[in-house]
Amino acid sequence: MGQPCLSQLVAKERRFDIVGTMERKELIRTIYLYLFSLLGLVLIVIGTVRLVDLGLKTWVFKKADQVVVYPEYPRMVKPISEEETALTPEQEEKYKAEQREYQEREREARRERTAANSIALLIVGTPLFAYHWRVIQRAKEDKKS
Repeated sequence: MGQPCLSQLVAKERRFDIVGTMERKELIRTIYLYLFSLLGLVLIVIGTVRLVDLGLKTWVFKKADQVVVYPEYPRMVKPISEEETALTPEQEEKYKAEQREYQEREREARRERTAANSIALLIVGTPLFAYHWRVIQRAKEDKKS
């Protein structure tokens, strides 16, 4: 039992490299799992906040997403005479009604886009978080036993 031979030193070094590589892989795996769990959680939080915001704007603060526009009245391209350069009261009322209708349609479309985006974030974020968090919990249980 004297000095270890060269083959024993090489075998010992290989075992150390294998253990070091395994620890490095485990560290990378753990970082990956926590990172994607965090990403899923962030998506869930953002989607939920946007849905709550949409609900508040729709049912509580109804004027919060109204856009106040000072519409520019259409001008006649080529006036027929001096008296006809301005819009008639009927034309003005029609133009205002068109503007209100356009604003309402735009508000509804914006709400639907927000709802669709928020629900998509929840649909993607929930399974992403749940899967990776479950894998983390299983790994912790396996280490305990």
